[in-house]
Amino acid sequence: MTTNFLPQTDRAPHSTTLDAQGSAVLLLHEALARSRHREAEQRAREHRLARHLSAGRGWARLARFCARRAEHARAVTVR
Repeated sequence: MTTNFLPQTDRAPHSTTLDAQGSAVLLLHEALARSRHREAEQRAREHRLARHLSAGRGWARLARFCARRAEHARAVTVR
């Protein structure tokens, strides 16, 4: 005897409905999920840009520090 362990529902496997013209219309929760997903992706892009800019400032600060140290080392060795 084989048992089907999948949940049995009387709903269609796809959660779309048809409007009067017969075209598929997304259900509200799907549209909201897509919207939230797009917003999350946008926030991730903004966060990535902010990290990139702050990392650039950090590397520029390190470069200035290294340039000062190199100049100091040259001044000490010239004497």
